[in-house]
Amino acid sequence: MSTTPPLSPAQLYRSCDPDQFAFTTTAELEDLSEIIGQTRALDAIRFGSGIQREGYNLFVMGPQGTGKHTFVAQFLEAKAAQEPVPTDLCYVNNFAQPHMPLALQLPAGTGVKLCQSMRLLVEELRAAIPAAFETDEYRAKAEEVQTDFSAREEKAIKELGDEAQARQITLLRTPNGFGFAPMKDGEVIKPEDYDQMPEVEKAHIEARIAELQAHLERILRHDIPEWKRDARDRLKRLNRMTTLAAVEHLVDELRRTYSAIPVIQTYLDSVQQDVIDNVNDFRRSEEGGGGQIGSDHPQFRRYRVNVLVDHTASKGAPVVFDDNPMYHSLIGRVEHQAQFGNLVTDFNLIKPGSLHRANGGYLLLDVRQVLTQLYAWEGLKRVLRSRQIRIESLGQILSLVSTVSLEPEPVPLSIKVVLFGERLLYYLLYAYDPEFAELFKVEADFADSFERTPEAHLLYARLIATVARKEQLLPLQRSAVARVIEHGARLADDAEKLSAHMQGIADLLREADYWARQAGHEAVALEDIQHALDTQLHRASRLKERVQEAILRGTVLIDTDGRRAGQVNGLSVIALGNTAFAQPARITATTRLGEGELVNIEREAKLSGAIHSKGVLILASFLAERYAKNRPLPLAASLVFEQSYGEVEGDSASAAELCALLSSLAAEPLRQSLAVTGSVNQFGQIQSIGAVNEKIEGFFDICNARGLDGEQGVIIPAANLPHLMLRQEVRQAAEQGRFHIYAVSHVDEVLALLTGKPAADVNAKVEKRVAELIRLKKAMTRSGKNTKHGGKKI
Repeated sequence: MSTTPPLSPAQLYRSCDPDQFAFTTTAELEDLSEIIGQTRALDAIRFGSGIQREGYNLFVMGPQGTGKHTFVAQFLEAKAAQEPVPTDLCYVNNFAQPHMPLALQLPAGTGVKLCQSMRLLVEELRAAIPAAFETDEYRAKAEEVQTDFSAREEKAIKELGDEAQARQITLLRTPNGFGFAPMKDGEVIKPEDYDQMPEVEKAHIEARIAELQAHLERILRHDIPEWKRDARDRLKRLNRMTTLAAVEHLVDELRRTYSAIPVIQTYLDSVQQDVIDNVNDFRRSEEGGGGQIGSDHPQFRRYRVNVLVDHTASKGAPVVFDDNPMYHSLIGRVEHQAQFGNLVTDFNLIKPGSLHRANGGYLLLDVRQVLTQLYAWEGLKRVLRSRQIRIESLGQILSLVSTVSLEPEPVPLSIKVVLFGERLLYYLLYAYDPEFAELFKVEADFADSFERTPEAHLLYARLIATVARKEQLLPLQRSAVARVIEHGARLADDAEKLSAHMQGIADLLREADYWARQAGHEAVALEDIQHALDTQLHRASRLKERVQEAILRGTVLIDTDGRRAGQVNGLSVIALGNTAFAQPARITATTRLGEGELVNIEREAKLSGAIHSKGVLILASFLAERYAKNRPLPLAASLVFEQSYGEVEGDSASAAELCALLSSLAAEPLRQSLAVTGSVNQFGQIQSIGAVNEKIEGFFDICNARGLDGEQGVIIPAANLPHLMLRQEVRQAAEQGRFHIYAVSHVDEVLALLTGKPAADVNAKVEKRVAELIRLKKAMTRSGKNTKHGGKKI
C-alpha cells in the first residue's frame, strides 16, 4: 500500500492575489522605464557602451521576445543623445588622381552647405568666366598677341622677299605656299626664255634660289612655329590671368566662409587650379547653349560634393539598426551608370553603408542575418580590425574582376557595434572564430525568466500598464493583471518565476483588448484575459485534438483503467510552432532468461535519440546494482514505446520504463489509471523533467473525456513541484478528488503507487524471479556440460 498522498490543490497552482495591488486599473500606474529582471544584462550594456577601448563591442543574447532589441535601442538612443554629434562625411574629386576620391570629414551640417556652395560656385563661374573673356580689355590684349605674331611673320617674309629682289629672285605667294622665280629687268623670266639661257647662268640662279629656299624653310619650320608657341604661351598667360581675375574673388568668398576648416581650404585650392587649367570647359559651355544647365552638366560633375552622411538635423550620436546587413549595405558601394554601352562611374556614385551612417555612434545588427549574407561577417570583422571603412566591391576583394574602378579614400572608424543573437550562435562563434573574442568582448545575457516576488508583481503590473498605453489598449482591472501574472509564471514553466518573454505578454494584452471591446467593457476584465487565453489555445489545438481523438477512438491504444503487468502509461510532449501538448504513450516491457542484455527496441530501429538511449542504459545499471550486485544477471529484457513511429528522445520516461521492467519481472500488474513521468538515476532517485504542466494536462484530457472515476492521476518528480501551474479544470478535479497528482522522489514510491502494494513486496518478487532465472541458468549450464561430456554416439 502506498503512503504517498496526492498533492493538495494549493500545491498545483500559485495564484496571484489581486488584493495586493492598491490600484483599480492600470491607468493609475506609472510607465516602466526599465526592463524587468535583467540586472546582469543591463550592467553589461552600460559597461559595454561606456568603455571606449578597442574590441569592446557587445553581443546581446537571449531568446526572442524578451524585449532586448527595444530596450537596448532605447537605452542607446538616450545615451547617444548626450554625446557629441559626429562629423559629416563627403567625397570629393581628387584632381591629381581621379580614381582615388578624397574623403572629407566636416563639422555637422557643413557637408550640405559645402555641396550647395560648390553648385553655386560653378553657376557663377559659368557666367563670370565667359564674361571675362568678352571684355574689350581681354580682346585688345588677345588681338595684340595675334597682331604681334602676324607682324613678326610678315616682317620675316618681307625681309626674305627684299633679299630675293636684291638677288634678282622674286618670292611668289601661291595657294600651295611660297615659291621662288628668277627675274630680269623687274619681270619674271618666262619658262621658254629660261630654257634658252646658258647653263652657267642657270646654275647661278638655282644656287641663289637654293639659298633663299633654305632661308624660307628656316622661317617656316623654326621661326614661325617658335613665334606661334610664344603667342600661345602669351595667350595662355593672358587666359590664366583673366580666369584668375574672374575666379579668385569667387573662391576667396568660399575660403572666408570655411576659413576654420583646413581640409576645405586645401580642396578649394585644388578646385581653383583645376578651373584655371580647364577654363575652356566653361567657355564652351556658354557658347554651346541649349544643352544641360548648371553644375549637373557632365563636364562639371568633378566639382560637385557627394555628401554621404549629413548630420544637420542630428541631436547626438547616431543609433543605426541595419535590418538587411548585406556586404554593400554595411561597407558602402560604388555604383555605375551605362553610357553608350559602357559602365562608367565617378566619386558622385559612391554610396554609404550603415557603418558610415553609424560612425561616431552605435550600429545594431542581427548576427544571424549578418552570418547568412555573403562576406558580410568577414567584411564587418575587417572593418573593426582596421578601424577604418574601405569601400571595395566583392569582385575586387575576391579577384573576380580586373576592371579599373574607384579606390575611395578609407574613412577612420569610431563605432560601437551591438550584435543580437541566440546563445548558441554566441558560443559557436566564440569556439570556432578566433577573432570573435577579440572584437566582441562584452556579452549581455538576457534571462528567460526572473524571480516572482511581490515587488516583481508590481513591476509586472507597471509593465502591463506601459504596454497598454503604448499600444492604446484599454486599461486592465487588477484582477486581469493578476491573471496575466499567473500566465507569466505558466510561460516560465515555474510557479516561482515570471517569464521575461514580453512579446507573448503583449500579444495576450492585444487580444484581451479586442475581446473587451467586443463585449463593450471600459477596462479589460479577468474574463477577457481568460477568453484570450482560451482562444489562443483553441486556435493551436487542431493537432492536439486529432491525437486525442485517435486515443479515444481506440486507434492508439491507451488504457486509463484496469491493471496490466509489464505495461505503463508514459507521457511525451510534442512541440509544434508556438504550442506544446502531451501525448500519452503505452510503454511495455518483456523479460526472460538471457545473458543480461536489455534491448531498447527504439534504438535497434534507429528511432532512439542519444538521451533516451542513455536513460535505458541507466536502467540496466540500476537492475544490476539492486538485484545482481555480486552475481551475473541472467536476464534478457525488451522495452518499447508502442505505436511510436518517430524518434523518441529524452529520458523523462525512464521511470515509467523501469516500472514496466520490474512489473514484468515480478509479474505484478500496474494500474493503468496512472501515468508516470520522470527520469531515474542509477540509484533509483526520480529526477525532474520538463513540460510537467503539459504532461499532466494531456493525460487529464484523455481521462476526462472517458470519464473521471477518482482513480486516475499522474505521478511526477517531487523536484517539479515548484513548476506546477495547472489549468483550472485540472485543479477543480483534484480538489473534488476525481483526479490526483502524486509527487515522488524514488522509484520505490512509484512502484507502490502503481501496484498498490509496498515496494518491498514488489522488490521481493523481483529478487525471487532473478533467483529463479539464476537457477535456470545454472541448470541449463550443467545440462549442457553433461550432454557434451556424457552423451553416447548412436
